[in-house]
Amino acid sequence: MSFEKLGLIKPLLGAIQELGYTEPTTIQKRAIPLVLAKEDVFATAQTGTGKTAAFALPMLQRLRNTTADENRPLRGVILSPTRELSIQIHEDITNYSKHMHVECAILVGGKDIEMQQRALKKGVDIVIATPGRFLELAEKGLDLSHIEILVLDEADRMLDMGFSKEIRRIHPMLPKRHQTLLFSATYSDKVRKLSKLILTKPAFIESSKRNSTVDTINQIAYMVDTDRKAALLAYLIGSRNYPQVLVFTRTKVSADTLYEELQKDGLKCGIIHGDKTQANRLKTLSQFKEGKIRVLVATDIASRGLDIEELPYVINYELPSVPEDYVHRVGRTGRAGREGEAISLLDIYEKYDIKDIERVIGMKIPKETVEGFEPDPTIRRKDVEETKLKSEHKKPQVKKPPKKVFKSPTTSKKRKTTKRDSK
Repeated sequence: MSFEKLGLIKPLLGAIQELGYTEPTTIQKRAIPLVLAKEDVFATAQTGTGKTAAFALPMLQRLRNTTADENRPLRGVILSPTRELSIQIHEDITNYSKHMHVECAILVGGKDIEMQQRALKKGVDIVIATPGRFLELAEKGLDLSHIEILVLDEADRMLDMGFSKEIRRIHPMLPKRHQTLLFSATYSDKVRKLSKLILTKPAFIESSKRNSTVDTINQIAYMVDTDRKAALLAYLIGSRNYPQVLVFTRTKVSADTLYEELQKDGLKCGIIHGDKTQANRLKTLSQFKEGKIRVLVATDIASRGLDIEELPYVINYELPSVPEDYVHRVGRTGRAGREGEAISLLDIYEKYDIKDIERVIGMKIPKETVEGFEPDPTIRRKDVEETKLKSEHKKPQVKKPPKKVFKSPTTSKKRKTTKRDSK
């Protein structure tokens, strides 16, 4: 099936042809006609399957009557979990609408809210926003009375990040007759509950096996002791000559520590996490895409919206705390049917944790060792935990200074008088 048969108009067909789009993906084939028919949609689709185009193309077509006049009302809202993903969606929509009169704006935290308000007053058709900032602007008087389409992209991630309250407060502010599109990589209980609240008789699309990872991704796990993870990572990148690697850590502290270790090993690397400014994160990402940085270390939250074409390798330095996030991580590679490899480094703790991930993806991940980095067979998880507890108990105790006894003036005077009397 071609994009022409999906009913898209010529300005959109010309734009996607210039971008190199030839045939629609499964999610695009199923979602575009439904969105054009003004139906609510609940779609589960993995990253790299073309879901942005699945909602953006028909959304732009629905708004095609928009003119270039100023002060036109806001008609479309796309909510996403992070600034990075919002920026990526904005870039895609800008490319899709290059032959149309459509104004699009980004509303995210970390930017001057008054500047964003001024931009909205000039006339914007579509906004891409994080839930918190959008709710803040809505409560400051943003006109939502003309909203026709609401899109929730990566709804599962938004809920994991604690945006449930914001979404539940935003929804009643919109006109009763509006179309809602919910896209999620996973089919969790939280997402199902939210869908029942905000969707009206939705069409359900499941573009691939539930909670599965992309078939073209080769997945493998290497067992290693905790204190040798960084050394193994550097060895894999160097000995196998990996040209471009995205490395995930669980926390910002781990990311900072690993970044310093890799730099000591002479690897050109960058780092992205929540404590970095947006300008810094965008600059680092740009350098990584251009090949100026070989290794990019990132946390889960900061990684959303990383759309890197032909990324060959993703390495889980630490497993995610939420098993479903493994799907998002490895989905950064093997995009659009390309081949990719996902590697996980498992220590004595994580060799048990990976079982939860295997249940989510419905398959066993092969586990191997790398020569020279075999884990110590004498170490047991119980022993490691006991050693950790002992070290915590052996922390030097700081001697507290003696408590100062407050002497009232009356008591002090009586004592002096008693002393003189005794003399």
